[in-house]
Amino acid sequence: MEEAMQAKSYVMGLFTDENKTVSVIEALESSPWQLDRVHSPFPSHKISAALKVKKSPLGWITLAGGILGFFTGFSLAVYTGLEWKLIVWGKPVLAWFPFVIVGFEFTILFSVFANVLGLVFLSGLPDYEGLKRYDPRCSGEHFGILATCVQEEQENVVEFFKNQGGEARVFEEQAAAS
Repeated sequence: MEEAMQAKSYVMGLFTDENKTVSVIEALESSPWQLDRVHSPFPSHKISAALKVKKSPLGWITLAGGILGFFTGFSLAVYTGLEWKLIVWGKPVLAWFPFVIVGFEFTILFSVFANVLGLVFLSGLPDYEGLKRYDPRCSGEHFGILATCVQEEQENVVEFFKNQGGEARVFEEQAAAS
């Protein structure tokens, strides 16, 4: 109970080298401190591999949206064909080829909607709390590793990042208003 009441401290280690960042991430795995997040100025496969990031289910969400879209578009075309029976030059009321085109267009539309909604949902956007612990230098030439620890361990984490060849920045956790 007492451990849960201890204040958290957030320390960001800033590094200029991608390989050094990967080695620090791997070193943090065996430390008592928790890796909270990593900021990178560009997408990095090395960092993703070091973090052991799992494959996203976003592709399956997009596929489900596309299948739903196809059947929705096809059903809409069948419904309108049966409801208004517009006979054009003796062609059948239920002409399958144009209905497939409408279904295809709805497939694209629903896939995009499912993809965007899935991306927002899976990434936890908007993340206003993460902005409180962000260093603008991570948008330029630095890699940032944010570690969480108890208040008493803060100096040890700062020393850890400095010993690894980086800078350390401490973010103070602000108490929530009741």
